Amino acid sequence: MNIGVYRMELVSQYGTSVLVLGLSGMLFFIQLLVADITGIKQKQIPGTAITGGHDSFLFRSSRAFANSNETVGILVLFILFSIFSSANPTWVNNLSLVYMLGRIGHMMCYYANFQLMRSVSFVVSAIGLVGIFVSGILRWL
Repeated sequence: MNIGVYRMELVSQYGTSVLVLGLSGMLFFIQLLVADITGIKQKQIPGTAITGGHDSFLFRSSRAFANSNETVGILVLFILFSIFSSANPTWVNNLSLVYMLGRIGHMMCYYANFQLMRSVSFVVSAIGLVGIFVSGILRWL
């Protein structure tokens, strides 16, 4: 079998997870734009700490983006680990969607200052991440 064909077959089984990687990138880009535009409108000096707390939309939009950045590396590593471990594609793909839905919910709830639901959404995305990892590690046991 041609190595290029094998790679395409391997990745195609995880197509939804690859799509989630791309959609996550777009979601994080949107979060960056929201935080930057909000900062510009509020005359935030670039590079300075954002003061205030959860009552400030600038603070919340900045934290939503920062929190996404804190989890994206884990997502990429866990998806790659699972793909290279030949984990069950159905589980990896579905758990990738769980992560994505959790991140969307987290962003929306952070923007709206729904603190409890923001935390619930974070837990949903964390469950997705842990599930992706477990799917990969099960192939090694």
